[in-house]
Amino acid sequence: MIPKSAKLRIARPTDNLEDITQMYVKGLGFKLLGTFEGHNGFDGSIIGHESHNYHLEFTHHHGAVVGRAPTQDNLLVFYFPEHDVWAKCCEEMEQAGFILVPAYNDYWDAVGKTFEDIDGYRVVLQNREWTA
Repeated sequence: MIPKSAKLRIARPTDNLEDITQMYVKGLGFKLLGTFEGHNGFDGSIIGHESHNYHLEFTHHHGAVVGRAPTQDNLLVFYFPEHDVWAKCCEEMEQAGFILVPAYNDYWDAVGKTFEDIDGYRVVLQNREWTA
């Protein structure tokens, strides 16, 4: 069983380490928590908020090309119950360079917006409370 104190790190490769890091920092209001260079041929950035139990890691392996997201349904989903906060975050996503796109699964378009980053990965901002 995973304890409540555990932290979640979602890691993925990119060919655009600096640009993708800045997009997510600006678009989602994350902070740059750490970086590394030359770790077994990898450079990376870790972003998030110090007080949250999750963060994102982007990596680039020297000499490797990873290309774009494998599908249009590779998603990170964030729930915003407050409409004003959700609307502001949607604006910030576009200002950061994310492209507003129709969701692959139209469920996400009912009360949300889907944004695509420069690698083709998508972030959904839902204007609702998440419930189990």
